[in-house]
Amino acid sequence: MELRLDMHVHSEKSPDGCMTLSEIAERAKRAGLNGAAVCDHDRVQKDMPRFPGFLLIPGVEVSTEYGHLLGLFVTKPVETHDFHEAVELIHGQGGLAVLAHPFERSRDAMRLTPIVPLLDGVEIWNSRAERKIRQANGLAAAFARTHGLRTFAGSDAHRPQEVGNGVTTIEAEALSLEAVKSALLSGQARTSGRRSRAWYTARSQLRKRRRTGAGFASYLKWGAFALKCLMQDVICR
Repeated sequence: MELRLDMHVHSEKSPDGCMTLSEIAERAKRAGLNGAAVCDHDRVQKDMPRFPGFLLIPGVEVSTEYGHLLGLFVTKPVETHDFHEAVELIHGQGGLAVLAHPFERSRDAMRLTPIVPLLDGVEIWNSRAERKIRQANGLAAAFARTHGLRTFAGSDAHRPQEVGNGVTTIEAEALSLEAVKSALLSGQARTSGRRSRAWYTARSQLRKRRRTGAGFASYLKWGAFALKCLMQDVICR
């Protein structure tokens, strides 16, 4: 059966997220998806609720010295910011270690060469990744081709309007965690997506400041960032 999945979504458990798991499922189903991976920042949600005809995949987004790393199909904490330790903890749970938006801030592919053997795949489409480097997703796709890595796509949604802006399409035997993981490991996934509005990134950053008690200077910095995001949305229409 063909399944369409958003492999990178954030819930309200992320400091800059705002969606409940129920809202993620609702928005994803409305976008024609069959499942979504919840990858909150450095936090794993242990007990995923079940929804009729829809699969929530447990995951985490770990901040490491090599950038952000998605741990898919993990239900136990990954309490480290060391890349090698994070991969070991993810694999120890039978999870997949996927490099997230690797060229969002840098075009340097050589810096990632040492970690290629440890990866289960690369996120080659992220709907937020091209805000600073317009070729970020293309660079990720080229990197995956060069090193023969599996490909993934996700929206990196922090707000409801972004869910479904990155889609990984697979052929799986069933709508279950085991079948989906097996299909992803086959390396036959297809990816697609569209850019999210930069304004949504600004909104999520504002939420993070409110939830973390940011100071006045931080809000001033956000104002300049928000204006830049609005200009990007106007120019890129």
